[in-house]
Amino acid sequence: MEDDRDDRRSSVRITGRNLFAYKEIAEQRYLEYAKDFQEGISLYSQESLADMQIFVGAQSALGRLRDKDEDLADFLQHLDMKMNILLKKIDHGKTPLDDMKLRDLNLSGAGIAFIASAETAVGTFLEFRIVLLPNYLFIYAIGRVTKCEAVPHAGEQQFYRVSAEFYLIMDEDRERLIQHNFRQQSLALRNRRRQQERD
Repeated sequence: MEDDRDDRRSSVRITGRNLFAYKEIAEQRYLEYAKDFQEGISLYSQESLADMQIFVGAQSALGRLRDKDEDLADFLQHLDMKMNILLKKIDHGKTPLDDMKLRDLNLSGAGIAFIASAETAVGTFLEFRIVLLPNYLFIYAIGRVTKCEAVPHAGEQQFYRVSAEFYLIMDEDRERLIQHNFRQQSLALRNRRRQQERD
């Protein structure tokens, strides 16, 4: 019974705009990550994710602080922006978010769907980096493509809707995704109700 409830919670899907990057990884790389994962090694133990966690973690903390003290949060946000500008100058103009784009993502605790400019074969393993907005929650996961369909279009460029199931995701990240979806769902209902009251 509890498994059914968890499945229902995981299957709640919301489309929203978030920061996003993905890349294809070889099956051998996936198997290495899966082996580490089964042995209790966090997906976040990769050196390449350290800067991202620090950068996004600061934004997430500021978001939580803003609910308690808006003036202090604004002041710290200003300092954070100045530090990031200085770091960009030192680090040849790069930040961990530079490779990420604001994209419409259809997300659930079980998987993701998004529009891509390139076709991806079913069965391909993909590495996902997602920053959930507006709270700047960083999610790292590895999934496998379950479907890739051409999207009807009017222009010359062909686009594809790629769907993938999460194969490796931390339990706490799955829960954060689910909670994010419930919050967004609640916000959308509240906004629609307010709009109807105004109309």
